[in-house]
Amino acid sequence: GGGGGGGSAGSCGRSLCEVSEQDRRLRALFQKLDVNRDGALCIHDLAVGLGRLGLHRTELDLRKIVKAGDKDLDGQLDFEEFVHYLQDHEKKLRLVFKSLDKKNDGRIDAQEIVQSLRDLGVKISEQQAEKILKSMDKNGTMTIDWNEWRDYHLLHPVENIPEIILYWKHSTIFDVGENLTVPDEFTVEERQTGMWWRHLVAGGGAGAVSRTCTAPLDRLKVLMQVHASRSNNMCIIGGFTQMIREGGPRSLWRGNGINVLKIAPESAIKFMAYEQIKRFIGTDQEMLRIHERLLAGSLAGAIAQSSIYPMEVLKTRMALRKTGQYSGMLDCAKNILAKEGMAAFYKGYIPNMLGIIPYAGIDLAVYETLKNTWLQRYAVNSADPGVFVLLACGTISSTCGQLASYPLALVRTRMQAQASVEGAPEVTMRGLFKHILKTEGAFGLYRGLAPNFMKVIPAVSISYVVYENLKMTLGVDSR
Repeated sequence: GGGGGGGSAGSCGRSLCEVSEQDRRLRALFQKLDVNRDGALCIHDLAVGLGRLGLHRTELDLRKIVKAGDKDLDGQLDFEEFVHYLQDHEKKLRLVFKSLDKKNDGRIDAQEIVQSLRDLGVKISEQQAEKILKSMDKNGTMTIDWNEWRDYHLLHPVENIPEIILYWKHSTIFDVGENLTVPDEFTVEERQTGMWWRHLVAGGGAGAVSRTCTAPLDRLKVLMQVHASRSNNMCIIGGFTQMIREGGPRSLWRGNGINVLKIAPESAIKFMAYEQIKRFIGTDQEMLRIHERLLAGSLAGAIAQSSIYPMEVLKTRMALRKTGQYSGMLDCAKNILAKEGMAAFYKGYIPNMLGIIPYAGIDLAVYETLKNTWLQRYAVNSADPGVFVLLACGTISSTCGQLASYPLALVRTRMQAQASVEGAPEVTMRGLFKHILKTEGAFGLYRGLAPNFMKVIPAVSISYVVYENLKMTLGVDSR
C-alpha cells in the first residue's frame, strides 16, 4: 500500500512539474512576442515577434491565429487566450505527429515521412523527405522528436496534411456533365462543423448552372452519337443549324431539365454510399489510399448510377425527341412504360457500369499525378495551388477520363435511344460494338467527341466560378 502511494505522489509531482514547466515556457514565449509590452498580442506583435524567432508567417496565417484564439473579440490575444489557443493547437499537432510516427518510438525519420505521404497519395523521394527533416531538425540527428516538431509548427494555423484535402477538392468542384468521378475527401473539421454538406450543395448548384450553359453542346453530342455515320456525316455548325431549323433556339436545351434534376439524388446517394463503403473497408484513417479511394468511389458510383439510371434513359430520349413528340418528362416516361415496358428504363445499363472504372480510374490517376507533381515542384509555404493550376488539373484529368470511357458511353447512348419494336431482335452491347466497327471502323466509336471536348473547358470554368460564389453565400470557410 505504501509503495503504491509513493508512486502516485511521484506521478503527481511529475505532472505538476510538467504543468509549471509548460506554463513557464508559454509565459516566456508570450513575453518575447509581446513587442510593445502591453500585455496582449496583435497581428503586428505576432509578425515582428515570430520574425525574430525565425518563424515567418503570412498575414493571412496571423489573422487566422488571432481569430481562432480571440474569445472576447477585441482583435488581440491576452495571455489566457494565447495559452488556450496554443494548448488546443498542440493537441492537433500531437495527433499529426502520432500519425506520422509509424514505428511508435517518439521520433519521425525520412522513411516514415515518405510512407505517410504515400498513404495520402503523395509520392516523394527519400531525398525530398530528408530536406523536410533538415528544415525541422535542430540537433542534427536526422530524426524529429516531439519538441522539434512542436517548435517548428509553432503558431502555424493549419497542419499540412489536412491542407492537401482542403485545397485539392476535385469531384465536388468540377462538373463536366458526367458524374462518374470518385467523391472528394473531407477533413475531420469539415465533417464536425457540417461544412461537407454545404460543399455538396455548392457543387450541385454549380453543376446545374454549368450543365445549363453547355446544354446545346451536350445535345449536339447525343445527336452525333446516335445519328452520325459515314453516310450522314454531321458537323458542328450543321448540327446546330439542323436543331434550330427543326425546333427553334429553345430546342438546343432539350433534355437539360432532367440532366439538372438528376444531380441532387445522384450526388447524395453517391456520397452516402461512399461513406458507408469506407466504413465497410474498415479504415479509420482520415484519408484512404488511392486504390481504396478508387474501389470505394467506383462502387459508390455504381450504386448511385443504378438508382437514377431511368433518368439517364429519359435524358437521352428527351434530347433526341422531335418537336411535339412529348409534352414533357412525365409524358415521355409514360410513353416508354406503355410501349416498351419497365426494362426499357435500363437499356445501356451494362456499358454504363463498365464505363465507370476507366473513367473514374483514369480521372483519379491523372489528377493525383498532376497534383503530386505540383506539390513536389512548386508547393513552398502552402498546398494551395491557385485557381489556374486547379482548373488545368481538373480539365486535363476529366478529358483523359472521358476519352478512355467514350466508346462505352457512345454504345450506352445508342442503346438508350433504341426504341423497342415488337418482334424485333434486342440490340446487345457486343452486337452494337461489332456493327459500329464493321460499318464505320474504330472512328465510329468516337462520334460526337468534338462537341464533348468543346464543352469541357467552359463547363469546368463555369462550375468553378459558381461553386466559389455559392460557397461564400452558404458561409463555407474559404482557406
